[in-house]
Amino acid sequence: MKLKLPILAMMLAIMAALCTGSPAFAATASASGTREGIFIAEIMILLFVGRGLGEVMQRLGQPAITGQLIAGILLGPSFFGAFWPEAQKFIFPSTPDQKSMIDAVSQLGILLLLLLTGMETDLKLVRRVGSASAIISATGILVPFVCGFALGEYLPASILPHTSRLVPALFLGTALSISSVKIVAMVVREMNFMRRDLGQVIVASAIIEDTIGWVIIAITLGIATRGAVDFLSLAKTLAGIAVFMGLSFTIGRRIVFNLIRWANDNFQSEFPVITMILLIMGVMAEITQLLGVHTVLGAFVSGILIGESPILTQHIEDQLRGIVFGLAGLSADLTILKDVNLLMLTCGLIAVASVGKFAGAFIGGEIGGLSRKQAMAVGAAMNARGSTEVIVATIGLSMGALTQNLFTMIVTMAIITTTVMPPMLRSALSRIPMDKNEKERVEREALDRRGFVGKIERLLLAVDDSAVGKFTARIAGLIAGARGVPITIVHFKDETAQAEAEGPDREVKEGAEKSAGAVMKDDSEPDPDKVHLTTRVTNDTGAVKEEARKGFDLMMIGVEDGRGEEDTLSPRLTRFTEGFDGALGIVVAHGAKDLPALTSQSRILVPINGTAPSRRAAEVALAIARSTNASVTALYVSSSATNERKRATRRSEEAMLKDIVELGERYNAKLRTALKPRVAAEAAILTEAAHGYGIIIMGISQRPGSELFLGTTPTAILSKWKGAVLFVVS
Repeated sequence: MKLKLPILAMMLAIMAALCTGSPAFAATASASGTREGIFIAEIMILLFVGRGLGEVMQRLGQPAITGQLIAGILLGPSFFGAFWPEAQKFIFPSTPDQKSMIDAVSQLGILLLLLLTGMETDLKLVRRVGSASAIISATGILVPFVCGFALGEYLPASILPHTSRLVPALFLGTALSISSVKIVAMVVREMNFMRRDLGQVIVASAIIEDTIGWVIIAITLGIATRGAVDFLSLAKTLAGIAVFMGLSFTIGRRIVFNLIRWANDNFQSEFPVITMILLIMGVMAEITQLLGVHTVLGAFVSGILIGESPILTQHIEDQLRGIVFGLAGLSADLTILKDVNLLMLTCGLIAVASVGKFAGAFIGGEIGGLSRKQAMAVGAAMNARGSTEVIVATIGLSMGALTQNLFTMIVTMAIITTTVMPPMLRSALSRIPMDKNEKERVEREALDRRGFVGKIERLLLAVDDSAVGKFTARIAGLIAGARGVPITIVHFKDETAQAEAEGPDREVKEGAEKSAGAVMKDDSEPDPDKVHLTTRVTNDTGAVKEEARKGFDLMMIGVEDGRGEEDTLSPRLTRFTEGFDGALGIVVAHGAKDLPALTSQSRILVPINGTAPSRRAAEVALAIARSTNASVTALYVSSSATNERKRATRRSEEAMLKDIVELGERYNAKLRTALKPRVAAEAAILTEAAHGYGIIIMGISQRPGSELFLGTTPTAILSKWKGAVLFVVS
């Protein structure tokens, strides 16, 4: 707060200087310079007030977008213009050239907002929750659309544009029928309902409504452009939209993924992925424009496709979100509500919008098999409009389909319904209990959020044609196949040897198919995408370092000469891992005879000690066991303790073993735990490993230094154990 006051004072001083015609300013500024200065001042003020109010609203439990909408109204003629009209007209002039500059930023902001909305759309969630969401979406759009269209047919002619009633009625119906996925998801997530059955139905319904809503908006805008219904043109538009959507969600998904990965992997300049994302958005917006519909549909669909890209990280999404700010509401003039007739009409619009949306979603919930309380929660959730409503109104105003008064009424309705929805939904959700099956699923997904394997987005595999290399490739496939994680393979191939060209690729594919098959047997798990492979055949060790810079969460290494002198890791492995900040999976074995087949008869040993690296190793072991039906033993070696510490140590051990058992249940794997009290870790591991285990998976922390030194115990295991070892290094 201490920083905000000086900034606000400075900005007000700038505004005062501009408005009073400061001689210093007038002497140095040309006409074009004045326009540029005003434009910069507009952007600064909008950013400052919009972000500031967004922060305030978030702290009050409201969506940040509500603050941005209110900021636009405060800076418009409703408040700023009422208290200081000269300054408001100077900073936000209505001259065509000045207005076009801020309108251009506004249009770009709309496209970016639709892009981000699409990126938050989870199609897998929609597919998972079944028919209830489809029914809720259908009635949730149909009922308020009919209400809005009917309202448009009976509104006084004085607040309608001088055209037929059809276009304003279509805009009203569309505006009343669409919801804001962003706000719905925010409240559901805040209430810890995102993974609940009802929460998924609510968010999926909002996603479907948003998608259908933007298609309706595109069609409505096409009709508005022509001024009347031309059935031939409408049929062409619908056919074009159908082809566009069909191609987008088939070959378009793969094209977008390949473009994003190509930009990430081949450019070293700043923000290559963001640049590619913006280009994809622009191209798809232009395509929809050529089809005769608005660019918003292309921006929204591009966001959905980009959001499904396996290498889209939260960091990139946050960077995009940082350049979006709201201009919506700047054109709204709430002073018109001093007119009692307009005030009553606005209240009527709010009532029709709220009742229509609630009734539509509630009816859909009842038909879809939800309980009365659940249907009421769905009705409350769908009543949030947010910036989505204002975008529709802004487009309608710019096209002449809405008057200034009708635009202000819609903006007012959007702000009020957006503000009222969060407390209503919180109250409704708090009354809905969780049944046993749902509780088990939610707890399992909570484990995933704390986990390691579930957060892997890209995997780098460095292998040769040796038995160790092929074994490592199979493990990589088993890990990646459960979630469709893309893999880049650096295949070291000796050109003088008769090596098998497709050896590692085939092992990865077979492992991925086995892993995907195990996941698809579980009805509670979403079906994984097919693992996408990119292979680079080389004999240059530096190729690994070159690939690693492209951004991977896990690098797995399996080469024949992984063991160095005196049973340490070879210097070649150190060169592989130089500069890589992600987790490592290093497979080491003496030869083919030491590698297990990884079948239902295999046994995997995982030493655990309560640290994060050992938990990651246990998760990797269980992920492998789920796909192969192998059994896992989690071995905990208890250190000796004084009598005073024994009780605390025992509680810690019990909590850790319980966590591992829960992980085993999560992966539906055969797991047993073993406790070795007061025994040296090295001796306990080797003694247990001698009882028929095929592989030891150890989680360890990477030690500082230029060499890849794993620590005393792992080095001893590497020296004395004759079987295979997978080190999970982080």
